[in-house]
Amino acid sequence: MQIQVDGTVLEPRPWTYAQSTWAAELLESLPPGDVLELCAGAGQIGLGAVHGTGRRLVMVDAEPRACALARLNAAQVEEDVEVREGRFDAVLDPAERFALVVADPPWVPSQRVAEFPDDPVWAIDGGIDGLEVARRCVRTASRHLAADGRVLLQLGSVEQVEVLDHTCETSGLEVLAVREAGEGDSRGVLALLGPEAWTGPRPHEG
Repeated sequence: MQIQVDGTVLEPRPWTYAQSTWAAELLESLPPGDVLELCAGAGQIGLGAVHGTGRRLVMVDAEPRACALARLNAAQVEEDVEVREGRFDAVLDPAERFALVVADPPWVPSQRVAEFPDDPVWAIDGGIDGLEVARRCVRTASRHLAADGRVLLQLGSVEQVEVLDHTCETSGLEVLAVREAGEGDSRGVLALLGPEAWTGPRPHEG
């Protein structure tokens, strides 16, 4: 696929392709069901994951231009793709469940965004510790994940995965595997999450 982007969204990076590839591999063995992409941007990760699988994809982003590009790029696949613009809790039905949730949240701490002048601030600013949006992604995924589903999350470092682990635990998820992708300064981390043995009600976002 030739993913179309412009200066208003992030360009695909090595770890972007690595996340899409890993997601596609997971879909080969996951139960039937739809795929959800949070912080979808132009949609390259989710589209690459479902391409050729026949699975329906729901892409969510709050940025209008990103959603416009995602719809444009979705025309390249035969799968059923829906792009929803807005906050997670506003555009997802409480009853919706997904076999796989992929998320590429902004993970750069706010005080460091000036180090990346070529990137749109909205796409990289992850708050004080870089994990504010990632926490929302984990909590949202926990509420919309099928019983045997998986979550594939992109972050900036193994240390961030370790910090986020508490949010995973309180959301009924656990870190199953971590992979580093890219080289040198162009590196990212991918974390695979899955449900723990959950005996109580579905966790709520705090």
